[in-house]
Amino acid sequence: MEWRKYYLDILLVPLGLMMTIGYHVWLWHKVRTQPSSTIIGINAHGRRFWVPAMMKDIEKKNILAVQTLRNMIMGSTLMATTSILLSAGLAAVISSTYSVKKPLNDAVYGAHGEFMVALKYVALLTLFLFSFFCHTLSIRFLNQVAILICTPQDVTSLVTSEYLTELLEKGTILNTVGNRLFYSALPLVLWIFGPVLVFLCSAAMLPVLYNLDFVFESGKGKMVKNDKVDGYV
Repeated sequence: MEWRKYYLDILLVPLGLMMTIGYHVWLWHKVRTQPSSTIIGINAHGRRFWVPAMMKDIEKKNILAVQTLRNMIMGSTLMATTSILLSAGLAAVISSTYSVKKPLNDAVYGAHGEFMVALKYVALLTLFLFSFFCHTLSIRFLNQVAILICTPQDVTSLVTSEYLTELLEKGTILNTVGNRLFYSALPLVLWIFGPVLVFLCSAAMLPVLYNLDFVFESGKGKMVKNDKVDGYV
């Protein structure tokens, strides 16, 4: 490999990925230490109250519980279907003898060799496959909750609200991870058109994700100061 051909890909693509990874590491730290300042922490707190509330009066709320879980399953199913379809398309491109890089050689910066083109498609394929894997596992846990939440409750029942809450948490966490992997594939899609777009897209996604992940006080633009949510951990 000649440095003059690959230096943009070697510098900008890992830098863009490290920005995304660093943001999510910081987000995870905030969720663990200041859950009330994040959407993820507040939603997790709410789910811990939602399951016992549904089970307490399940005869009247069974339709509401099942419809809510069904909507979550439909969302995971849509993302899983999209991921596997994109994976199948990328696999077809990788195995094809047609060289898709030729029309783009004069329009993009960075390396244009066969190895680099293959690396781009393999990286995309890997992210989409892991996204599909996370969403399918999420569907599995959510289906279990949808079935077990309507089971009759008695003293000897092994299906407790704590058990169902744990299943629901696993399902929603896997759904979140699958979505973030899918979002992370967007900069790599632009890698087909050059490494500069990867870096720019990764940088542009950070403020968008920040505004989606953190809670602000209405009209003040300041994060909520309450750092602890009882029962979150």
